[in-house]
Amino acid sequence: MYVMKLTAPCKDYIWGGTRLRDEYGKISDADKVAESWELSCHKDGKSVIANGGYAGRTLEEYIEKEGKGVLGTNCGRFEYFPILIKLIDAKDNLSVQVHPDNEYALRVEGEYGKTEMWYIVDAEPGAELLYGFKHGITREEFAERIRNNTLLEVTNNVPVHKGDVFFIESGTLHAIGKGILIAEIQQNSNTTYRIYDYGRVGKDGKPRDLHIDKACEVTKLIPPTRPTKPQGEKISKDGYSETLLASCEYFNVNKLDITEKAELEATDASFASVLVLSGSFTVGDVELNKGDSAFIPAGYGRFTLKGSGEVILTDII
Repeated sequence: MYVMKLTAPCKDYIWGGTRLRDEYGKISDADKVAESWELSCHKDGKSVIANGGYAGRTLEEYIEKEGKGVLGTNCGRFEYFPILIKLIDAKDNLSVQVHPDNEYALRVEGEYGKTEMWYIVDAEPGAELLYGFKHGITREEFAERIRNNTLLEVTNNVPVHKGDVFFIESGTLHAIGKGILIAEIQQNSNTTYRIYDYGRVGKDGKPRDLHIDKACEVTKLIPPTRPTKPQGEKISKDGYSETLLASCEYFNVNKLDITEKAELEATDASFASVLVLSGSFTVGDVELNKGDSAFIPAGYGRFTLKGSGEVILTDII
């Protein structure tokens, strides 16, 4: 049992930029690096272990070999690996989209639905994102506005700044706006229903698929209720401070601002995921720099992040 540094698969979606390669050290031959999947056991992109006895093998292979005990007792309620963590660089606007809940997604798509949270790592001046509706509308109005291209007249656009937090429950209409860099923690799902895409075309020169019928079935047609800020207050500790960003039945996410070191623990209850947003750290003999991600198995015990910078720490409660 050891601290596993991970290599992230990257996605070259048309709206992406180059910051994940240029500033966060992601390796990709593609012109654009829209997303890096920092912690993933999903079939569409799996994290690979970079060090130790399992180097070169996927995180999923490690879990299959060692057993689900490495995920912790709190993960026993999940049939699959529970979460997926990404860095997302939106050079252009993402499509207006929605994700289904578990019941619908398991029945229709054969995988979990998607509730997620966003931490705004960086944002250009004037950047904004789409977050639900300004006011409640009927399903008939929703469908009609999609047909006549007036949907954006009733959606809720929110200015964003570094440090903002958005909790996106399944069924919430949303779209990341251009000029925003995000750390996303989500359920382990890649099901997205695209509603509006600004008339763009894909690599094949054809308009990208829309999923309007499914979106109409799962979208919550009311304004979002969660505030766009961390869920908890900043708490000072020895060598670092900790802020609860979001906590729900699927994930528990804290941001650590470390000045010297942070004494942490991966108990038998849950694994721990470390994502470095800035700075450099060591965990034992493992070096973690800006953009690096590590998986610490459940039951590993106490570990120390030595260094300075910002870290996203995720576990399951």
